Amino acid sequence: MTAPGNRIAVVTGASSGIGAATARRLAETGYRVVLTARRKDRIEALAAELTDAGHKATAYALDVTDRAAVDEFATAFRSLAVLVNNAGGALGADPVATGDPADWRQMYETNVIGTLNITQALLPALTASGDGTVVVVSSTAGHGTYEGGAGYVAAKHGEHVLAETLRLEIVGTPVRVIEIAPGLVKTDEFATTRFRGDTDRAAKVYAGVADPLTADDVADTITWTVTRPPHVNIDLLVVRPRAQASNTKIHREL
Repeated sequence: MTAPGNRIAVVTGASSGIGAATARRLAETGYRVVLTARRKDRIEALAAELTDAGHKATAYALDVTDRAAVDEFATAFRSLAVLVNNAGGALGADPVATGDPADWRQMYETNVIGTLNITQALLPALTASGDGTVVVVSSTAGHGTYEGGAGYVAAKHGEHVLAETLRLEIVGTPVRVIEIAPGLVKTDEFATTRFRGDTDRAAKVYAGVADPLTADDVADTITWTVTRPPHVNIDLLVVRPRAQASNTKIHREL
């Protein structure tokens, strides 16, 4: 197990859900965490919580789709141990025939271009550490299609391919590339954001599922992969609740 010591871990999309849970887990493991997200108040509150608990945490408001802002952020790091690309999300569940191109564009910008921006900007610092790790939080959506999900599936497949290709291109450098692909995860915001605040529709996603994954389940998985010995690379880890066999096969007790 790699001892983090005073090593730095950057977590994008750290204002809620998987990102916030991952920041907590990494901080508890001993990393100095840098929390990034667009919602400054959320990450500042989390940084204060972690600091009060005796951990090392810093908040930095950042939109990963803003390349100039990302490049400016990256100048703060000469060496970086971990980058967790968690910022992303889904919008809508319309069929291809009626899907809103603006939703598709926004999902691609956030999930793919955002991941590209910050990974490119921080790769030199990750390499300089002599033991860097890039984590891409994709989704099982990136590995299997389902009706009403084409826009999100396309974006997450793009993110999966980004991770897979980067691993090929930087083999031989001291940087690992890990992809975590969660299935059904119940968080406070993911489904509600997808359905634009329609809480009833969001609740139906999890209806009858006794134990969907939690954000902390995924954060625990991410932390486990990051803390493997440096020569061990978990290329791809798919994590689903026991009740989910595939993107379209879920056991519901209704």
